[in-house]
Amino acid sequence: MKFKAAAYHVIVITGLIFGSAFAVQAQTLQLVGFGDSLMAGYQLAPKESYTAQLETALKARGHDVVITNAGVSGDTTSGGLSRIDWSVPDGTHGVILELGANDALRGVSPEQTEKNLDSMLARLKERNIPVLLVGMMAPPNMGGDYGQRFNAIFPKLAAKYNVPLYPFFLDGVVTHEDLQLQDRMHPNEKGVAVMVEKSLPAVEAFVKSLPTPK
Repeated sequence: MKFKAAAYHVIVITGLIFGSAFAVQAQTLQLVGFGDSLMAGYQLAPKESYTAQLETALKARGHDVVITNAGVSGDTTSGGLSRIDWSVPDGTHGVILELGANDALRGVSPEQTEKNLDSMLARLKERNIPVLLVGMMAPPNMGGDYGQRFNAIFPKLAAKYNVPLYPFFLDGVVTHEDLQLQDRMHPNEKGVAVMVEKSLPAVEAFVKSLPTPK
């Protein structure tokens, strides 16, 4: 009888340990960084990408979070729209949505870019997945009219869907050659660190706004 009682207690304790482990795992926020090469970490090691550095920064501030990198180099908003359903899996607690830079570089109509981003936001809303929208700015060589139409997309959609907006992903990097790769378009590891530092307050506020995972 003593042996059976001891075995019973071992089973109970083991169950409690594993149950606690699963409970802790269930509380981890699962985020997805959905975007183009700026999100993917073009020519950078995986640990140097925006999502990796951001996850490290959030964990250092006490947040239990995992950020999946769903960035695809060269992606436009049309490409993002075509893959968003399967690139953002069920169980995702929040999405950092960053697309549009390649649309501007290719001269895609701002109206089409807006339509694609609108559809992505609508699909995520249907799935009850909160979004932090990340804005971009059109390059000056596209002209003033194009720039005004393009730059207005992000605050307009943020207001329409009542989602937080981080206005410019390359803030603090775009005019600093020492923070860029040789192509003068993509950030290097130090540039990404600046992007993380600049965007961290907005991302942290977004993380704090998310419902506690069950």
